[in-house]
Amino acid sequence: MTAKPSMQTVFQMIDAALKSKPELAQGSEGVYQFDLTGEGGGTFQIIIDDQGPRAVSGTEKEADCTLVLDTEDFRQLLAGKLNATEAFMSGQLAIHGDLGVALRLQGLLSVYTF
Repeated sequence: MTAKPSMQTVFQMIDAALKSKPELAQGSEGVYQFDLTGEGGGTFQIIIDDQGPRAVSGTEKEADCTLVLDTEDFRQLLAGKLNATEAFMSGQLAIHGDLGVALRLQGLLSVYTF
């Protein structure tokens, strides 16, 4: 069985993807915070602003929306195996803050392949 990359590594991969194709993030401006629970969890942000899109560990800016979910559920979400709406409705995903900003995230992540 292959070891799964750490959440730190996953967000470094997201950061590299955002920086390699920043044009895909246009229209998704905001600060998306992920409070990931479970093994290897932590707080991470995806920031899309006038400095360009990036992913960081910890909190760099005040979040427009915060998504709280388990690390395994987050992996499934990125892999396209977990629908964000279904996860929210079933309680696997909690969203705090601007729901409109949160809704843009699903479209944003779907254009990148992780």
